[in-house]
Formats: sequence, C-alpha cells, structure tokens
Amino acid sequence: MTGRTAEIAVRCACGSAAVRRVNQFVLHDELWWDAEFSCDACGAHLCEHAGAEPAPDDVRAALLAAHGPVRLRLVGPLPSRLPALKVVREVLSVSLSLARELVEELSREGLEGTAAEMEFLGGRLRRGGVPVDADR
Repeated sequence: MTGRTAEIAVRCACGSAAVRRVNQFVLHDELWWDAEFSCDACGAHLCEHAGAEPAPDDVRAALLAAHGPVRLRLVGPLPSRLPALKVVREVLSVSLSLARELVEELSREGLEGTAAEMEFLGGRLRRGGVPVDADR
C-alpha cells in the first residue's frame, strides 16, 4: 500500500482551529481515500470517510497542492490501442470516445493526477500489457 496525505486547516464546531487529514492510496488493487478530523482544543477526533471510490474534488485538490501532480505516459508505440482503451474505460468509467481521447493524451503529453491515481491506473495498464511510466 502506498499513498499520500495532506492536511487542510478547518474550523471545529467549538470555534477553534482544527485539522482535516486526507489520504489517497491503493489498497488491495483498489483506489481508496479517507479523511479524519481532529481538534486539539476540544479533543474532537473522528473518521469522516474511508472507502474504495474516487476522491472528492477538495481531497484531490489538497493532495495535488501538497505533493504536486504525477504524469503518466505510454512508453513507446503500441501495436494496438485496444488493451489501453479497455483499461482506461474500466478504471475511469468513461465512454469509448472519451477513452480514445485519454489514450491519445497518454501517448502524447500524458495524463496528470494524484500519485495514487496514477499508480492505480499505471498498475492496471501494465497488467494489461500496456507499457507506461510515471514522473513528477
């Protein structure tokens, strides 16, 4: 399991400054995210969410701001784009036409996302026989 964590400054119900810790990681071949809240002033601490599903925009934004994006690219030409199309459609739950656009992006400038998102997509593509590489 690998992943990244970011902290977001928030207000607690008690009025004090608090912290929301968000994480995104690959676990058991699924992309997970979780969030927990803690306030040192009143002692409040709770798990807000944990599950295998796409992270909300605010979680992604915090992770990207804290760690920067990772770019995933195809390594070399593909004899057939079919395996890449299949994986992209399955992992990202997109239409065939959007999958074609995304595979085309993979072959040019690459796709950007959080470290965990690109690790997850890259792993699935490699298992499907599609050579990819990730960089910051």
